[in-house]
Amino acid sequence: MKEELFVSGREIPNIDPFLHIWHWQIPIYLFLGGLAAGILFFAALFTVIGKEKEMTATVKWGTFLVPGALVLGLLMLFLDLKHQMFFWRLYTTIRMDSPMSWGAWVLMIITPMSFLWVASYLKELVPEWKWKYKWIESLLEWVETNRRAIAWVMMALAVILGIYTGILLSAFNARPLWNNAILGPLFMVSGMSTGVATVMWMSKSHSERRILGSIDLLLIIVELFFITHMFMGMRAGSEVMIQAADLFLGGQFTVSFWVFVIILGLVFPAILEVLELIGYKIPIAIPVILILVGGLVFRFIMVEAGQITRYLY
Repeated sequence: MKEELFVSGREIPNIDPFLHIWHWQIPIYLFLGGLAAGILFFAALFTVIGKEKEMTATVKWGTFLVPGALVLGLLMLFLDLKHQMFFWRLYTTIRMDSPMSWGAWVLMIITPMSFLWVASYLKELVPEWKWKYKWIESLLEWVETNRRAIAWVMMALAVILGIYTGILLSAFNARPLWNNAILGPLFMVSGMSTGVATVMWMSKSHSERRILGSIDLLLIIVELFFITHMFMGMRAGSEVMIQAADLFLGGQFTVSFWVFVIILGLVFPAILEVLELIGYKIPIAIPVILILVGGLVFRFIMVEAGQITRYLY
């Protein structure tokens, strides 16, 4: 009898049937990128509309967190790369149909822009600060002179960065949970919410906190709408989409998602912000911490759950 060996492409380690190539670094990267995008967006927005004096924490001091968040996020991404010494190849081409290319170039532009934005306010924070080189002084003077024009560019880049953190997942068509057009807007709104919450915690102005609290409340409502829309679309889809949704509707991620993301990360902070707006004294740290933890847990769950889902062959 003649024996033959057939080799298929199935059961590929880390890929089939389950994807296990993205680990803890990626959710942290997505969280920090969204938070940075949220802070920069509202700093630019209030600059454009001329509210710098009323929203000092938003326009000035909150942005001091952004360079560190972006650098740390890029470090997380670098640690996750398989071929780390070849990351520079992302910058040898521009592919309009590649989320990776979009993200690489946006980060290349917005990261130094955030450093310049912060440096232009450094003398207000530390009046005795002096730059060693004259060309730096000239550059920062140019930033101060053209701040509103720079804010327009920064606002657009912040929106792209926020959406990119979701599109990075939705570009994986082979994973049903991620193959969802709502992820880009959802991650953008979630990132803006974490950014607003962070600045709200830093602000010492009661009026600024009220404005930021109102904005964050609206963002939470929109985020809940997007999540509802996502699950409704999945439940009305194919069998694999239904199975992906079931991971959150009775499956293994049900408790972690509904308790830490929906209830503690969105609904409860929204209730606290409403109470604050109507006059009750609520420690600002409570809703802020809940929003930040909920946003981080949301990204960990989406990355992990998305790697479990797959299309049936």
